[in-house]
Amino acid sequence: MFSIEHEFDATVVTLVDEGAEPLQEDVVINAFSECITVEQFDARTGRVQKITLSIGQMRDLAAALDLPEGVYARVAPG
Repeated sequence: MFSIEHEFDATVVTLVDEGAEPLQEDVVINAFSECITVEQFDARTGRVQKITLSIGQMRDLAAALDLPEGVYARVAPG
């Protein structure tokens, strides 16, 4: 299950793990105009872990999900 919320400065997507246990904590993705952040609560440390991806890194990740094993480079339009 997931939810999508449009806030003033970001789009927030929350991914909720469902199904058989063990379940993972919710993943919260904040899409800003300049970057994407991915957050998840870490029960071992009691803290939220956060990574930040540039928009280019996010595009690479989206493309990588549909490609076979290998090394790739995106070519800029033009």
